[in-house]
Amino acid sequence: MAAVVTRRGLLLGAAALGAAAPLPAGEDVVGQPLRPWRPGGLDIHHIATGKGDSTLIIGPDGSSLMIDAGASTTPTPASLDARPSAERRPGEWIGRYARRHLAATGTPKLDAFLVSHLHPDHIDGLYDVAKALPIGKLVDRAWPDYTYPRPSDAPFLKAYVAFVHERVQAGGKIERFRVGAADQLQLPGAEIRNLAANGEVWTGHGSDTRRLFPAIDTLAATDIPDENACSAAIRLRYGAFGYFAAGDLTSQSFDGTLPWRDVETPAAQAAGPVDVAVAAHHGMFDATGADVVRALKPRTWIIPAWHVAHPSSDVLERMFSQRLYPGPRDVFATGLSPANEMAHHWLTDRLTAREGHIVVRVAPGGADYRVVVTDHRSESDRVVSVSVPRAP
Repeated sequence: MAAVVTRRGLLLGAAALGAAAPLPAGEDVVGQPLRPWRPGGLDIHHIATGKGDSTLIIGPDGSSLMIDAGASTTPTPASLDARPSAERRPGEWIGRYARRHLAATGTPKLDAFLVSHLHPDHIDGLYDVAKALPIGKLVDRAWPDYTYPRPSDAPFLKAYVAFVHERVQAGGKIERFRVGAADQLQLPGAEIRNLAANGEVWTGHGSDTRRLFPAIDTLAATDIPDENACSAAIRLRYGAFGYFAAGDLTSQSFDGTLPWRDVETPAAQAAGPVDVAVAAHHGMFDATGADVVRALKPRTWIIPAWHVAHPSSDVLERMFSQRLYPGPRDVFATGLSPANEMAHHWLTDRLTAREGHIVVRVAPGGADYRVVVTDHRSESDRVVSVSVPRAP
């Protein structure tokens, strides 16, 4: 077998010494650079900069999609250290990472970029990414009107809207995220279903949707949904493989007083069970509720962490809960602060990985996948661990 299932890196030495076990040619080996993408494979890179979310997806035919490019300015120690270093901005590191891994497709470009929602830790690196490589189509939850659910004069939003308008004037493509669609974000050979955004959720039938949010003008100011609750959610399918990602979508209903605020649960129920799920809102207390966990039942959880509060202990406990769904599972985090580790060690000790780029590699056809963790402290792409949750 090509890989060694790892827990917190404790078996890395054994993996490095296990050269006596034959390894199939061209597979990932601990201590060596990550092998390039290969035609027919689906690679999902969760990029760890310590400053926000960014995911690069390379489809079976080499088509590409990036979801978010965060660049939070929250200082340490509240945020994690910048990775690989603070010598460049997070968006520059993301752009360089994408160019490096898209080279195997023959054309280092992004066919599409999905903005899950409009917060700095998801969008403020976009501008540097756009300088690093061409973006074919930009999709966000709000185009062309950025006043829903309420107007904002936040500097980061003004900067994003200005970027969008400049892009349109230059002939660039931008589209509003269409809930229920399965043809807006295309990776030929795979399917991306748009599950939810702005309080609208796919029903699971055709392209039909239903609205959860009441009319904004009927709500008290304190009840108006925030930006996180409007996040775009998707399900990706490739053969038997399934993947769920939902930005900062939340399941919080304020103790049941505002049940319509929980968009994450119906989105997860529409998605159904998947192999890999990304913990929404970085594994924070207001997301990844019990019914979300029950609906998704993933073998692999990925936490895109960058703050001392990521993840919350209650969310991590739900991910590990055998009461919510039975069976083994691995939980990977792109980062973990010492304070979080110290406060929740009885849970964080069970993490499969605590830091690094988390790369999900799906074999041609989707019957098999593995999770590769690579070093985020340099641009070496050195493999730190390889886990095989499911193999033929």
